[in-house]
Amino acid sequence: MARYRGPVCRLCRREGMKLFLKGERCYKPTCPIEKRGTQPPGQHGRTARRAKLVGYGEQLREKQRVKRIYGMLERQFRLYFQRAMRMKGVTGENLLALLERRLDNVVYRLGYATSRAQARQFVTHGHVLVNGRKVDIPSFQVKVGDEVSVREGSRSNIHIQSAFQTASGRGRPTWLEVVSQDEMRGRVMTLPRREDIGQNINEQLIVELYSK
Repeated sequence: MARYRGPVCRLCRREGMKLFLKGERCYKPTCPIEKRGTQPPGQHGRTARRAKLVGYGEQLREKQRVKRIYGMLERQFRLYFQRAMRMKGVTGENLLALLERRLDNVVYRLGYATSRAQARQFVTHGHVLVNGRKVDIPSFQVKVGDEVSVREGSRSNIHIQSAFQTASGRGRPTWLEVVSQDEMRGRVMTLPRREDIGQNINEQLIVELYSK
């Protein structure tokens, strides 16, 4: 599946807020949001005025923001929305639950990586096990009771070690639990609920956009 390969800090500046796409750098003074504020990227960003968004513009920006948070392009994101529509319950909440249950997101939430992009790389490189078996598909959907762990030979990886040590400061959602610190093994306790998602997301705007 295709993915965005350009500079990610400009995406945060385009959305006017931190999306935490760059891992540890997002928490340091070197973060472009800290240095330049929320001015838009580009040569005219310093003088550009942000117009107040209403209607379609507001819905589009919300969709773009959520896509960038979870690292997806339009086609894949639309497929998730269509799947959420076919599920029972509230479509917007179903969409967020599907995104949260992606394996790369679970790896990030458990603290094995400092960003979702890094988590995606760890998964594709075979560092992650699900129920003791290697899974190298970032979009793999975890279920209740699944155990997600780091492969034994990868636990000494300096990047994984560093991410795991600093994850406690970021916090972990209640629907996930670290079963063993030494084995870097976590478990999916329940399905993610709307209140478990820390991002400030208005999923109803996305539903309205795709429903037109």
